[in-house]
Amino acid sequence: MSIIQAPSNIVKRRTTDILQEQPSLAAQMTHYYQLHAKIYDATRWTFLFGRRALLNFLPFGRTDKFTVAEIGCGTGFNLLGLSDRFPKAKLIGVDVAKPMLDVAQKTCRNMGKQLILKQLAYGTKASLVEEKPDVVLFSYCLTMVNPDWEKLVFQAKSDLSKGGCIAVVDFHDTPLSIFRRWMRFNHVEMKGQVLPLLQQHFLTIKVEKRKAYFGLWTYFLFIGKK
Repeated sequence: MSIIQAPSNIVKRRTTDILQEQPSLAAQMTHYYQLHAKIYDATRWTFLFGRRALLNFLPFGRTDKFTVAEIGCGTGFNLLGLSDRFPKAKLIGVDVAKPMLDVAQKTCRNMGKQLILKQLAYGTKASLVEEKPDVVLFSYCLTMVNPDWEKLVFQAKSDLSKGGCIAVVDFHDTPLSIFRRWMRFNHVEMKGQVLPLLQQHFLTIKVEKRKAYFGLWTYFLFIGKK
């Protein structure tokens, strides 16, 4: 595992260690995002809805001091939003794909010691950080981790501080089987599988299901307490 502290230069990562932990996932995600990382923020806004709304739902005030770990932080879109909304929060960004972390490093270059980035296949370690986070955030991540997305949920529950919150925005379902197959081709499993598990293992603070493109698919927002 390697740690990158913005805005300093990225330290040399022990990539081989990560590949040994979970070679298929690390290799797949690195290959997939080699190109997509460069165009991610320019294109994903057209269908990754609800990300800003999820940050607004977090049960903290602007000046509160707490720790957020975002799993699958990608290009740093949410980390930047978190920094603007909660300037005193400690932020940890985790992703398995080096190309995405490279972009996040640039996106978050002005965040200084507020942010730490980690290249890590989440769910393969006993604990995320020495200090348990108060929030573990997943943004359009769980439906892409197949078949082991449940491990990430249970790892988050273990990592959270006492009374901490899990925050999730993700795809939920679609009435069209052809669209479901298309999303599966793009590494997304969209069959309403994530939300029921979250509601089973966390005390619901906030949950919403919303329609996208007149019901072509639904996505959900969830805040749950450990």
